[in-house]
Amino acid sequence: QVQLVESGGGEVQVGQSLTLSCVASGSDLSRYVLGWYRQAPGKQREWVATILIDGTPKYPDSAEGRFVASRDNNKGSAYLQIGSLRPEDTATYLCNAQYSQGTTWRAIWGQGTQLTVSS
Repeated sequence: QVQLVESGGGEVQVGQSLTLSCVASGSDLSRYVLGWYRQAPGKQREWVATILIDGTPKYPDSAEGRFVASRDNNKGSAYLQIGSLRPEDTATYLCNAQYSQGTTWRAIWGQGTQLTVSS
């Protein structure tokens, strides 16, 4: 089963850009749909991006073009670039690997990486 480790978070200033990484081990990442989510304190987990197996990214309307998700199956990694960072982007960012099991979709989650945006 795949294991995921996110990295690249930290404290950044408003307006800066940042790239988060999600590195997989234990299984071939190319078999999974990948997702990026975030969770701010006291708020529900929020969908940020999905990267299909063929590499096509999908975003919610709220992404406003500031998020770019990608994957490199050869490196077993996924990435999330965030531009024009805002204080409201402060959250723990998590990646997941999604796979179908019969008629059910299941997800394996990483532990997350904390991003804090300061003004």
